[in-house]
Amino acid sequence: MSILLRILSLTFAHKWLLAISLLCVSGATAAYLALPWLFGAAIDEVVRVFEVGAVSDSAVFRIAALILGVSLLRGALTFGQTYFGERLSQAVSYDVRNRFYDHVQNLSFRFHDTHHTGNLMSRAITDVEAFRMFVMAGIVRSPYYFVLFFAAGGILLWRDWRLGLVGLSFMPVLAILTAVLRLHLRRIWLRVQEDMADLSTTLQENMTGVRVVKAFAAERYEETKYDSKSSAVSDDMVSAARLQALNTSLIMFVYLVVIGMILWIGGMRVIGGHLTPGELASFLFYMQVLSMPIRHAGMVVNSYARAFSAGQRLFEILDYRSPVQEAVGPVALARSRGHVRFQDVSFSYDGRSTALQDIHVDAEPGKVMAIVGSPGSGKSTLVNLLPRFYDVTSGRITIDGIDIRETTLKSLRRNIGIVQQDVFLFAASLRENIAYGREDASMDEVIEAARVAQLHDFIEGLEDGYDTQVGERGSTLSGGQRQRMSIARAVLLDPPILVLDDSTASVDANTEEKIRAAMESVMKERTTFVIAHRLSTVHKADEIIVLDDGRIVERGTHRQLLAAGGPYRRIYDLQLRPQEDVMMEFEVPAGRMGAGR
Repeated sequence: MSILLRILSLTFAHKWLLAISLLCVSGATAAYLALPWLFGAAIDEVVRVFEVGAVSDSAVFRIAALILGVSLLRGALTFGQTYFGERLSQAVSYDVRNRFYDHVQNLSFRFHDTHHTGNLMSRAITDVEAFRMFVMAGIVRSPYYFVLFFAAGGILLWRDWRLGLVGLSFMPVLAILTAVLRLHLRRIWLRVQEDMADLSTTLQENMTGVRVVKAFAAERYEETKYDSKSSAVSDDMVSAARLQALNTSLIMFVYLVVIGMILWIGGMRVIGGHLTPGELASFLFYMQVLSMPIRHAGMVVNSYARAFSAGQRLFEILDYRSPVQEAVGPVALARSRGHVRFQDVSFSYDGRSTALQDIHVDAEPGKVMAIVGSPGSGKSTLVNLLPRFYDVTSGRITIDGIDIRETTLKSLRRNIGIVQQDVFLFAASLRENIAYGREDASMDEVIEAARVAQLHDFIEGLEDGYDTQVGERGSTLSGGQRQRMSIARAVLLDPPILVLDDSTASVDANTEEKIRAAMESVMKERTTFVIAHRLSTVHKADEIIVLDDGRIVERGTHRQLLAAGGPYRRIYDLQLRPQEDVMMEFEVPAGRMGAGR
């Protein structure tokens, strides 16, 4: 019931559209209920003309004209009901879709770590569409069917209570079948929507990983996997349709049996003089009115079942509270000096295992801090805490003495430029990708950022220059070009704090040297955190921090750490060992190779 109330509250936000829709529903209902009475009166008038032998047909003409007028009125109001009902349903789905999108956009990385993109896309599209259908069928049209059903039933009892009881004898059957149908359909539609989410996930993974699929010739495997998911959706949809069809068929069968009984009993009462032919015809017309809500009962119940299932899935996301929240009355961080401190910082992703423990870092303005360590040691986790992609489990991080949890997220992230290891580019122009986050940047600023990232000459050589469109996820660019695009994007932001997360991992040695030379001028007077697996990119840092299993095991300058002979020295020796020494570890003696032949 709480889900229904929440859906209704979303609908009441558009009270004028709802009011106009229900007004049209009321008018169309009244007009529809008046028609059977007018038809019955017309039949009795025709019978009376024949009985008295009169030749005047003025009364019949007046009734016919009235029937035509009421029919036109009903048609206009039905149009209004459909038109304004659709506008209402689209307005509600628009609100829900945007609210869902905005909410997901503002959730922390922790949420996105556990929710797959395809699943979220399914909720944003399929489940929101179920909301739209419910507003149209469940909120706008169901009152129409509801009033028709009970008004027509009341009129039948009022016209002739004996025939009325016969006509309404199928109501218990309708109530039982509808209740059973709703319970079964809700379970089926919940399963359908979950299966649709799995299908969307499989499709999204396949489309984004198409190069991997083709590289391993796994097309048949992916087709089989997709077919399995698609088959599950089809089977569940067919089950839902079968239940609806069975319900409608049973109700219509009972309804037609009742019509036969009315014709038999009503015919006997006409012969006995207890009913006029027009009253019996009117009774049958009202039974026809009664059949409309019966025929559409399955559709209405289906819309309720789908809406409840969709609401359960959508509100699960909308009710999710991000662990990264702005404080009450947060401070808008102005352009900082860049004094960053990690004080007794510990962090855990799942609340059980520790990713970082007792981290102490003091990065003074303009200093370059290098972070090195083996994969999984916590390097990227450490810098992800700085822009509050995650919040620390204990301890605190300050910028210029201000706890970052007391600042607005927007102002905090405006002060931090990030060049990530996994570069994402949008399907837009090169200029738009570089200016992402600074849409108001001038062309000169964009070009200067591209020059710093050693990208300008490449772009100028393209036919469309900076207006060249980038393929999906930057597929038309090489790995090194994508990484330099990310560097240009961070440079254009002009932040006082820079985070370079292995920013030269995908470029060759020559380009790396050019980028490093260009970045040296950019890094002046900025606090810079450099994460790299290659020590050649960090040896000029003011301080090098060595991480191992989430702890700082060494810190100092390049020369100090080499002299200490600890973990840093071992990493240094491994990376700079002569190539022939490394290859000797994998060399197979020639004699042994010959013996194997």
